[in-house]
Amino acid sequence: MEQLGHECLAHVLADALAVSARALRPHADEDWDRPAGSLTWSCRETAAHLAHDLAAYAGQVAGLPDDRYLAFDLVVPTATGPAEVLRVVDACGALLLAALARSSPQDRAWHWGPCDPAGFAAMGTAETLLHTWDITRTLEPGWEPPSELSAAVLRRLFPEAPTGAGDPTAVLLWCTGRGELPGRARRTSWAWQAARPE
Repeated sequence: MEQLGHECLAHVLADALAVSARALRPHADEDWDRPAGSLTWSCRETAAHLAHDLAAYAGQVAGLPDDRYLAFDLVVPTATGPAEVLRVVDACGALLLAALARSSPQDRAWHWGPCDPAGFAAMGTAETLLHTWDITRTLEPGWEPPSELSAAVLRRLFPEAPTGAGDPTAVLLWCTGRGELPGRARRTSWAWQAARPE
């Protein structure tokens, strides 16, 4: 199957960030100290984690380290309210999009091996869709990631995903231990394949 390029996946990431914001912003006045779905993190902690991952991926794409993650960290103070945490998510998503815009398909940065910009774009999309889903289990039950965005994540990060198993969102949730697929045991451990050999 032909892989999506990093420019295409950057557009997918931008769409994922937009749909996430539309899902979460209306709930900014609610109690975000409740657990995010089945996670042990609160909704606020989950959103801060999403911002952290987006910033880390942006740093990798911009700095191109080949053997480790760059030695910097994003800290969102625990007193930060949901609306401000979502602004941090927006900013970190914009940083990743900016790093992707100046990258080349030949660039490689470390993520448990050499990872191209398309891989970081796909990981940013996955983090955004999945953690938005986690948070909405508490704040807006019934929200689901758009199928076309889930399909792009599966195509790049989960080459072993079962084909013909139904809606791509259901498959993505199953691949990440969040959902059921008929005839398949629920996953209790998983990893995506972002790194690509040279």
